[in-house]
Amino acid sequence: MNQKDLKRYKKMLEDSKTSLLESAKKTLVEEASFDTDDLPDEIDQASSEYTQSMVFRLRDREKFLLQKIDRALGRIEDGTFGVCERCDEEISPKRLEARPVTTLCIRCKEEQEKKEKSYG
Repeated sequence: MNQKDLKRYKKMLEDSKTSLLESAKKTLVEEASFDTDDLPDEIDQASSEYTQSMVFRLRDREKFLLQKIDRALGRIEDGTFGVCERCDEEISPKRLEARPVTTLCIRCKEEQEKKEKSYG
C-alpha cells in the first residue's frame, strides 16, 4: 500500500476516534447531571433510566471500537495495515473504505461468519 493511501486511512481512523471521544465526553456531561428527583413519576423515571442504560451500552460498544481503531493505527505504524491476518493477502481498498478497522479480507471474514453461524 502506498503512503498516500496509508495517510488517508490514518486520517479516517483518527477522525473516527476524535468523534467517538467527543461523543463520550458529551454523554458523560449530560448523563452525570441526571437526577431522578426531577422526574414526576415512576414511569418517567423508568423510561429515563432505560434510556440512560441504553446510552451507556452504546458507549461500551464504542469503547471496543476505539480499541480496534487504536490497533488499526498501530498496524499502520508497523506496516501491517491492509494485510489479512489469516491469509496474508491484501485487503481490498473497498473493504478498507467501508471498515478501516478490519483485520480480515472479505473471503476470510465470510469463512469466519460461516463457522460462527454453524456453531450458533
